[in-house]
Amino acid sequence: MNNSEQSKMSIRILLADDHTIVRTGLRLLIEAAGDMQVIGEVENGRQAVEYAARLRPHVVVMDLMMPGLNGEQATRQIVERVPRTKVLVLSCHDNVETMERLVMQGASGYLVKHTGSENLLKAIRELAAGHCYFSGTVCREVLMNVHGRRPGRPPADDRENLSRREAEVLQLVAEGHPNKRIASVLDISVKTVEKHRQQVMNKLNVHNTAGLTRHAIAQGMVDTSAP
Repeated sequence: MNNSEQSKMSIRILLADDHTIVRTGLRLLIEAAGDMQVIGEVENGRQAVEYAARLRPHVVVMDLMMPGLNGEQATRQIVERVPRTKVLVLSCHDNVETMERLVMQGASGYLVKHTGSENLLKAIRELAAGHCYFSGTVCREVLMNVHGRRPGRPPADDRENLSRREAEVLQLVAEGHPNKRIASVLDISVKTVEKHRQQVMNKLNVHNTAGLTRHAIAQGMVDTSAP
């Protein structure tokens, strides 16, 4: 089989993780499998959305906690923009709430990071074949909880009331970015940032930046272990 034929048969994968060493390890593991190829690497959720729309991978292997735009919001946007691309989320959290939110945002797979490498490869193959794959002890409970809910909607918590843009602004505020920087990142005006910020405060009944930050941390929207 020549390289062209092998490439056509390969599962095309985009890696999204803010740690270079993690992406390197994932690439080596994935490409050693023989039936997969990594077609791109990104270090944050915003890049993941952009690259997924441009490269159209079969599977995005997505870290949950990334700066700028976390894996949950990136998953939501990828599913909206590139519905044929499947998202496999990697997380340190093995709990009902986290997994349930990702399922409702459109993730087709969820793996806890301490799972074996063979499970990662199996999950990628399952997603590329159009199936779902979830690891952990809470999978059955999650699927029961989300049964009957409208796809693409998160469970009933404070996030359900926030628009996509409002959630993006909230994360960036919680990460300490000033309005001018947020406007630059989102390619909107400072006035629009201020409007979204006020809407978030009104919806969450929070009245200052410290309160927004505490809320985002409590909801798992930002990585508190990051420097």
